[in-house]
Amino acid sequence: MTEQVESADGAQNRTSVERRGDRELLVTRIFDAPPSTVFRAWSQAELFQRWWVPKSVPGISLVSCEMDVRTGGKYRLEFGAGGSDTMAFYGKYLEVVPNERIVWTNDEGEEGAITTVTFEDQGGKTLLTFHELYPSREALEEALQGSAVALPEQLEQLDELLSSLPE
Repeated sequence: MTEQVESADGAQNRTSVERRGDRELLVTRIFDAPPSTVFRAWSQAELFQRWWVPKSVPGISLVSCEMDVRTGGKYRLEFGAGGSDTMAFYGKYLEVVPNERIVWTNDEGEEGAITTVTFEDQGGKTLLTFHELYPSREALEEALQGSAVALPEQLEQLDELLSSLPE
């Protein structure tokens, strides 16, 4: 059963966020950029850190962004709110197919999801599919109350960044 959780931004490229069953989250959006450009924004730390943190969350910044985007590589994202306290998210890349797919783990806790992002060519545009599989219903519920709420805004920020990048 598919349950529509949220549709966002009245822009021409709407973000769809859906809950699928007890443990899955599916987010889709079409970007006016080819898959190679969208993939770069997900795989190059200097681009990723320009769009990943929602601007509506005041005072939070990505203070460290380490990404070795290759099969077997690792990532570590460290967020801060101006003081010495930070929160880290980290994991490893299970599969990376340039311009097509990135699969990674979220290893910061026992309830971490496996995330798959695919980049599908749609005649020079990209259909991005962001899929997360959680280990339990409770983990998905927690995500739907937390990080998943920001995804439409994050993807809107990605759209803004893509419009400024060369193809």
